[in-house]
Amino acid sequence: MDCEFRGFIKMRQIVKTKKMVRQNYIMIDEKSGFEIDFSGMNFSEEDLAEFEDQIPSLHIEMGKIESGEIKNPDENRKVTHFTDRVCYPSTTLFGDISHFASDLRDEKIKSETGKKFDAAVINGIGGSALGPQFVQFAANGPYWNEKNSEKRNSWLKIYFTDNTDTAGVADLLDVLELDKTLILNISKSGGTQETKNNMTAFAQAYSKAGLKFPKHACAITMEDSELDKLAKAEEWLKIFPLADSIGGRTSETSVVGHLPAALAGIDFKNLLEGACQMDKWTRNANFRENPSYFLALMWFIAGGGRGNKNMVIIPYSDRLILLSRYLQQLVMESIGKERDLDGKLVCQGLNVFGNKGGTDAHAFMQQLNDGKDDFFATFIEVMRDAMEIEIADGITMGDYLHGFQAGLTKALVSKNRDVISVRIKKVDPFNIGMIIALYERAVAFYAELIHVNAFHQPGVQAYKLASKEIIKLIKTIEEKLPALSGFEGSAADFAAKIGIPDKQHDIEGILAKFAENNDQRTIGPVSVSKKWGKKKTWLYQVS
Repeated sequence: MDCEFRGFIKMRQIVKTKKMVRQNYIMIDEKSGFEIDFSGMNFSEEDLAEFEDQIPSLHIEMGKIESGEIKNPDENRKVTHFTDRVCYPSTTLFGDISHFASDLRDEKIKSETGKKFDAAVINGIGGSALGPQFVQFAANGPYWNEKNSEKRNSWLKIYFTDNTDTAGVADLLDVLELDKTLILNISKSGGTQETKNNMTAFAQAYSKAGLKFPKHACAITMEDSELDKLAKAEEWLKIFPLADSIGGRTSETSVVGHLPAALAGIDFKNLLEGACQMDKWTRNANFRENPSYFLALMWFIAGGGRGNKNMVIIPYSDRLILLSRYLQQLVMESIGKERDLDGKLVCQGLNVFGNKGGTDAHAFMQQLNDGKDDFFATFIEVMRDAMEIEIADGITMGDYLHGFQAGLTKALVSKNRDVISVRIKKVDPFNIGMIIALYERAVAFYAELIHVNAFHQPGVQAYKLASKEIIKLIKTIEEKLPALSGFEGSAADFAAKIGIPDKQHDIEGILAKFAENNDQRTIGPVSVSKKWGKKKTWLYQVS
């Protein structure tokens, strides 16, 4: 069955030509100096007129998010990230987190061995890691952990484990001093497998080192979750609650973003102030004065309402390089939906990729300039230089970076390519909060435009279910292997031997994994190895 476009807006086909007049649309927030320029996009007043009648209805739907109505109908949940961050600084939870971070820094809370906590590992995945990683890198820079305690003002080094890759754990254990390290485990449901795996690995490492893991562990999770119950039973250092109405990819302005930031001395209240400033700006019902609404309309027009053009995110700042990764989840997990709110097959999506300027000019800009016209680029320029470095004749390094950005914009516009330009004064918590809030509301509004649920992720659940089937198959093979000692043959032979020939492909991957680790993994009394056979296929041996 073919996917259909069933969006709320019935958009006519826009034909782009080099004769199209680019509109002079620049929006500026006077208080912050935050500026977004849409004049590099191909659109006309006629295009905008297509939306005039429907925008009021869409604005009402956006208002329902903040009025407490159910806006995630698939999971029967409210969506409260916009409203929660307004009152969050005045809550007991905000104070508890701030005091906990300060107590660690001031050595009022010490490790099991009486030492000062010097580092924290943020153990999470998806929204539990991408947001905190982005903010840490942007606010404190890439070399925070290389600074000594004095330069960090006694705040903690911050590390992340955001996968279920043994190499990630091994690399961290190589540099961590476990008796001076806090493990912060973040899982809304409390049962996220990747996070559980890393938590188990760290617990084993602490035990091996003769240390008690609970004396070095804290958690962010929903009350009464699996993780909450475990942490309470084992008497972890601290447990912080996460509301059911806060989704992972929109959790950065909640406790999920707060605690990692507080541990590194980032002014999270200032980040929230920036987010709330953007929220005030983007609650405007007039889409011509609302940067989030207008941004979403540009995405819609550029991609014909079907995501036919890729979103390229290019911040001209080393510290903002993780923005594209953060936005990949926020945009793609929210917009990439098979079915709309009416259950119709629509196969919606909006691809996001990016790099940083001016690295992009030596990475992929050749294609954007001369290749397929299948994108719209968003440049984010930071106006204040971190330091003045004169290169020659009064021209500074910052001048060159600006020249590269402005020159690239002109080059792309001359080729009739779509460009959006954002300017911020500097990379600080306030402006980081503004960027986060701008895109959160733009994504929510774009979802209304195309009539999909932005706040669930059925595709993610589908892969988790499929993964569970593979884990179940691994257990089945482990149970059968001891009785197959002396077996030699292909994966097809093995699948037939254990009576599940239709699982040959899956079994091949499992046996290959066993064989590659046969020096450190035995299954009962046997192990699996492999050799290249005469029929140009792998032969597996059970011995």
